[in-house]
Amino acid sequence: MFAFTKISNQNNFFMTTFATLDWVVLSGYFIILLGIAFWVTRQKNDTTEEYFLAGKNIGWFVIGASIFASNIGSEHVVGLAGSGAESGMPMAHYELHAWIVLLLGWLFLPFYMRSGAFTMPEFLEKRFDSRSRWFLSIFSIVGYVLTKVSVTIYAGGIVVSQLLNIPFLYGAIGIVVLTGLYTILGGMRAVVYTETFQTVVLILGSVFITYLGLQAIGGFGELRATVGSEHFNMWRPSSDPDYPWTGLVFGGAVVGIWYWCTDQYIVQRTLAAHNIEIGRRGAIFGAYLKILPVFIFLLPGIIAYGLKLKGVLDYDKSDQVFPAMVQHLLPAGIKGLVAGGLMAALMSSLASVFNSASTLFTVDIFKKLNPNTPEKRLVNIGKVATGFIVILGMLWIPIMQKIGGGVLYNYLQSVQSYIAPPITCVFLLGILWKRINAQGAIATLFFGLIMGTLRIIAELGMDEGGSGIWHDFATINFAHMAVFMFLACVVVCIAVSLMTAPPAESQIAGLTFGTLTAEQKTAAKNSYSMVDILVSVVLAVVIISILVYFRG
Repeated sequence: MFAFTKISNQNNFFMTTFATLDWVVLSGYFIILLGIAFWVTRQKNDTTEEYFLAGKNIGWFVIGASIFASNIGSEHVVGLAGSGAESGMPMAHYELHAWIVLLLGWLFLPFYMRSGAFTMPEFLEKRFDSRSRWFLSIFSIVGYVLTKVSVTIYAGGIVVSQLLNIPFLYGAIGIVVLTGLYTILGGMRAVVYTETFQTVVLILGSVFITYLGLQAIGGFGELRATVGSEHFNMWRPSSDPDYPWTGLVFGGAVVGIWYWCTDQYIVQRTLAAHNIEIGRRGAIFGAYLKILPVFIFLLPGIIAYGLKLKGVLDYDKSDQVFPAMVQHLLPAGIKGLVAGGLMAALMSSLASVFNSASTLFTVDIFKKLNPNTPEKRLVNIGKVATGFIVILGMLWIPIMQKIGGGVLYNYLQSVQSYIAPPITCVFLLGILWKRINAQGAIATLFFGLIMGTLRIIAELGMDEGGSGIWHDFATINFAHMAVFMFLACVVVCIAVSLMTAPPAESQIAGLTFGTLTAEQKTAAKNSYSMVDILVSVVLAVVIISILVYFRG
């Protein structure tokens, strides 16, 4: 989720090593993808439920695959491999946030579905008031355009330009137009079904790299012996400037709950389920898939580092690790599959953000201002909104080229830690405690916005050799900052809520613990089986085992 790195286009690794078979495989990927998109666009999409939530008729397998594909972008793939080579396993903490995806299915999703909300801002209005809805709607859309869209377009432009040996601008525009086209025509259904196919391609290609990499270095035991135990240590000291374990565990949890449990970008996939049971199972499946990047993206990076120590592989910078492994390890045909996987990663992420942003605009802004708009017109508005976001993305491309990858990617990693605390606080406390009211929620959201803005200003204006409170504030590790901000937001939310009137019954009934009717409690118990509990417990055990194993 947070593994960002600068992606270089200095060396065109793919073009120098692609055989005819690779081009055949890559062409096959696009043919199948476009075939799926064409089939989906012919399905009925006349209502907002059909267009934005795929008619609420998506199966758990597709939901889980879509969650995974939405999360994994091409910058994620290349970034995690580079991080593995350079720093080892600490970034695995973020991939083991799979337990938070379980939290989505077991804790948050039942309340979302019970509310009947299409979007996360709509849920906030039902639980609190319209002020919170407006805040989150505008905040989310602006954030999508400036972060998710821009990052994916920049990384995608680099990957496509390397892959097809064309200028960056042509590659970026091409990928935006192609992805935007099937997203506009097919809506949510096109997004989730193409993402399911893309998930399979991405996993297969990455598994090949891991397998062949381990073969090349002589097995897992030889890898550990070559790179040393520290490269396999996830638990760095709390004073570590880059990967303090306290920040990764606690700050990561704050950011993870925001991303996996409250962000429209992810949650919309589970809301497309017919009922809570299917949505929860989709989240559980997505949680299992979320573990995979540790072994198919991070581990290949460590393998590359080991091969470099042995003199088998050569690369200059961490952003060249993934392409170097493709060039050195993969046979003809498999290189085309991996290239397809990179394309799948960037297209699925881009399609997800296009669809989520248009949903927020149509349902939370346009429909709110024009409540009597016919369903068919709302669908058309959604298509226009998607097209507008596509255009904004393309207009952003020249700016991205001027900014460059390094500065932007470094700041994006930390900015998420400043966005998350107030939103996590409001959603979490709002569901867990019925006494939290609208005044507490809106005060917390604005308090968090001000704190995050001050931190970013402090970082940008920081003098390396400075001192004082302002300098100390600017230099707190971003993950630790997420913890401090979250605790401060909790204090604000509780204090303001207790100092003002309790929420009305209509704002808490069925939307928070302690307010469920006997019928709702029975329905909740009937929404899961022992199998659901068992597979969730098994996943938790697997996560704990990985955390214990990779302790150096």
